[in-house]
Amino acid sequence: MPFLLAALAPMLWGSTYAVVHLSLTDLPPLWVAVWRALPAGLLLLLLARRRPPLPWGRLIGLSFCNITAFFCLLFLAAYRLPGAVAGTLGATLPLTLMALNWLRYGQRPSGYWLALALLGLAGVMLLVQPGTGLDPIGVACALSATLLVAQSTLWMQRWAVQDLLGLTAWQLTLGGLMLLPVAWLGAGPSPLPSGPAWPGLAWLILANTALAYWIWVWAIDKLGAQRLGMLSLTNPLVAVGLGTLWVGERLGPGQWLGIGLILASLLLMKRPQRTPRRDPGQAQDA
Repeated sequence: MPFLLAALAPMLWGSTYAVVHLSLTDLPPLWVAVWRALPAGLLLLLLARRRPPLPWGRLIGLSFCNITAFFCLLFLAAYRLPGAVAGTLGATLPLTLMALNWLRYGQRPSGYWLALALLGLAGVMLLVQPGTGLDPIGVACALSATLLVAQSTLWMQRWAVQDLLGLTAWQLTLGGLMLLPVAWLGAGPSPLPSGPAWPGLAWLILANTALAYWIWVWAIDKLGAQRLGMLSLTNPLVAVGLGTLWVGERLGPGQWLGIGLILASLLLMKRPQRTPRRDPGQAQDA
C-alpha cells in the first residue's frame, strides 16, 4: 500500500503536460506556476495551521529550489516540449538522486539499484520519438528541474521533520510567494484565466499540487529517496499515456518496448534486498 500511494504523486504530476496543452496554453507559463503553487499552499496552510517545521533559512532555501525555481523550469519545459519528451526527461531522477547522494554525501549506490535505474532510463529513452525535434532550451529546463527536485528530496530525507503536512504547506506557500515577483517581471500582469482554463487550474491546484506534494513528502519519510526516485518513472508513463489519448500523440513499437522496460524496472524494485545500515550522519545538515 505505501508503494501504491507513493506512486500516485508522480502519476498525478504526469498529467501536467496534458493539462497545459489542453486548457492552459493561453496563460503565460510563469503565471501558471503561480496559480498552481500559491493557492495550493494557502489551502494546506489553512488545514495545517502550524508553525514552520524547519528553521527559516532551510525552509526558504528548500521552498525556492523545490517550488519557485522548479515550477519555473517545469512550465517552461512543458510549453516548449511535447508531453512525451517533457515527461520522460524527468525520469532521470533516479540516477540524479544516486549521483548527488554519492558526490555530496559519499553514499555509493549498489550495483542492483544502479542497474534498475539504467533499465528504467533505457525504457524512457525509447519513449522519446526519434523524429521529434528537441528544443534545447526546453530540454535544459526539464533536466535542471529534475536536478532541483533531486536535491530537495535529499534535503527533506536528511532533515528530520515530523510535521509533514506543515512542511508541504509552508513550501508551497513560500515558493508561491517567491514566484509572484518572478512572474510579474518575466510576464507582466497576470491575465484573468478564461472559462475553459478553470477546470485545468482546479486540477493543478487540488490534485496535481496540494495532494501530490503532500504524498511526495510523506513518501520520502516512509520509503526513502532511492525507492521514491524509482517510482517517479510512473510520471512519464502517465505523461505519454495522456499525450496519446488527449493530445493526439502516437506511439511506435519502440516506445511500447520502452514502457515494458520501465514496468520491468518497477517490478524488480519490489524484490527483497538487504537494507544497508543507516548513516548516523543522515539527519545532519548538508
